[in-house]
Amino acid sequence: MKIPDQKSALDQTARKKGSHALDTDVGYVAEYYRDRADTYDLHVGSQGYCGPIVVAELAGAVQTAYLAKERAAVTILDAGCGTGLVGLQLQRLGFQLIDGFDLIEEMAEKARQTRIYRHVTGGVDLNGPLSEYPNASYDVTVCCGVFTHRHARPDGLRELARVTRPNGFVIASTRKSYAEATSFEDAVRRLQDAGLLMPALCLSDARYYEENAHYWAFQVLDKARATGERL
Repeated sequence: MKIPDQKSALDQTARKKGSHALDTDVGYVAEYYRDRADTYDLHVGSQGYCGPIVVAELAGAVQTAYLAKERAAVTILDAGCGTGLVGLQLQRLGFQLIDGFDLIEEMAEKARQTRIYRHVTGGVDLNGPLSEYPNASYDVTVCCGVFTHRHARPDGLRELARVTRPNGFVIASTRKSYAEATSFEDAVRRLQDAGLLMPALCLSDARYYEENAHYWAFQVLDKARATGERL
């Protein structure tokens, strides 16, 4: 997750370049946010940034509706955990077994300091294989604020499906402009056609920050257990 007003500056820069489909710049993003970890929560505290709440509430909804485990026993991976805002909301709802990773070590350290997570790993880029995470490791994977301009490409969704157990769920937010510019729904259809996941729910054009977003809940199918190839 990123500071919404600072992320807007990144998005504006990306828009000037015209095409966003492959507009990722991990080095730039890391440099931009590395020195802002200490002020992250201060910035979002006064903003109407509701993404972490919506994503956590969706995790609670799918657990109640679809998963046989008690909430405290559900394992969750917070992909792009930032300083731990989604983790705080998950804990509020009764989830206890939460791991996280973020691209930026300084943000990951802030998440560790919340003491909500079992393990938090820094320096993990969703644009590549999540090599530290085996297949089918989590009941639910959540990803808030990562599928946006200059951050992660849509095919990162495949890795999130891979590390999630069959019949588990991947819950993600996508900024509306990002989803349109990257043809995110085409990536979803490819994964669906490959038998890896099935869209279960989409909150379309919903509140996020200054720009609306789509919130997705995908159910992971059995094929996600067997393959490590990327589409």
